[in-house]
Amino acid sequence: MGFFSKIKQGLKKTKDSMVKKMQKVVNSFTKIDEELFEQLEETMIMSDMGVETSTQICESLRKVIKERGIKDPSMIMELIQEIVSEMMGDDTELDLSSKPAVIMVIGVNGAGKTTTIGKMCHQYINDGKKVIVAAADTFRAAAIDQLKVWTDRSGAELVRHEEGSDPASVVFDAVAAAKARGADVLICDTAGRLHNKKNLMDELAKMNRIIDREAPESSKEVLLVLDATTGQNAVNQARLFKEVAPITGIVLTKLDGTAKGGIVISIKNELGIPVKLIGVGEKIDDLQPFSSADFVKALFENAGKKDPEDTDDEDQTESEDDYTEEEENE
Repeated sequence: MGFFSKIKQGLKKTKDSMVKKMQKVVNSFTKIDEELFEQLEETMIMSDMGVETSTQICESLRKVIKERGIKDPSMIMELIQEIVSEMMGDDTELDLSSKPAVIMVIGVNGAGKTTTIGKMCHQYINDGKKVIVAAADTFRAAAIDQLKVWTDRSGAELVRHEEGSDPASVVFDAVAAAKARGADVLICDTAGRLHNKKNLMDELAKMNRIIDREAPESSKEVLLVLDATTGQNAVNQARLFKEVAPITGIVLTKLDGTAKGGIVISIKNELGIPVKLIGVGEKIDDLQPFSSADFVKALFENAGKKDPEDTDDEDQTESEDDYTEEEENE
C-alpha cells in the first residue's frame, strides 16, 4: 500500500466522523447565514478539533466568504480545506544530520512510546543505520524488558542499567557507546510521570545537559508520543509536557483507530508543535513521516461533492429532514 493510501485509510474514521458531518451541515443550508457557522463550529468542536481551533477556522471562514462575496454554501468545504491547509503550514522533518543523531522520546505510559521506538529502530536499521537505544525509563522494569524485546527483534543495541538507576547515567553511558561504536542514531527512552512534573522536569533537564555536554555536535530531537484516540486529552498532555521539555515534534500513534484525528490540527494551531510522525496501523512499517499536504488532502478528498459512500449504510434511507431532526434531538 502506498504512502498516501495508508494515510487515507488511517484517517477514514476521522473523515467519516468529522468531515462528513460538516458536509451534512453545509448540505442542509441553501444560504450562508450565522446559523450555518454556529452548526459548523459545534460540529468541529464535537469532533475533537478543540474550541480555540474550531472558533478560529470559522472566523477565517467568515472573513474569506465576506472578502470574496461568496453566497453558495456548496463552496464552504473547499474554503475550510484551504483554511486548514494554511493553518497546518509546512512540514518539518526529523533532523538526523549528525552522527550520532540523538532522539529523546517522551510521553505518558500507554501512549505507545516503546512501540514507536521499536518501529523507529526497525526502519533506521533497514535503511542501513546503526542504532543504539538508551533504556532511560528506569522507573519501570517492564519498560526496560519491552525495549529489550524490540531491540533484539530489530538488531539495535540496548544500553540498560538496573531498575531504579539514575536515568541520566544511562544516557551518559549510551552517548559514550554511540560515539565509540560509530552509531548513526541514539534513541533515548524516558519516563513520563506527569503527576510529578517537578521530578520529571529535573530528570529531563539533567539528561539534556548530559547530551549537550557529551555530544555537543549532535542534532537533537525531543519527540512527544501522543495517543490519538484520547482526543483533546492528548492536546492537554502536550501542553503539560511543553512546560517541562523543549519538544521539537509530535509522534501521533493509533491515528487509524480513532475518529479524533482533528487533534492534529489543534496541536499545530494551538501549540505550534509540528507533527513529525504518525502511526496508521499496527504493522512495523506503519509509522510514517507526517505530510500536512497529504493529511489535508486525505481528510477533505471529495468534500463538497456527493459521496457515493453516503448511500451505502444507514444513510441510504435517511433524508435530509431525518438527519436534521436527529441532530436536533442530540
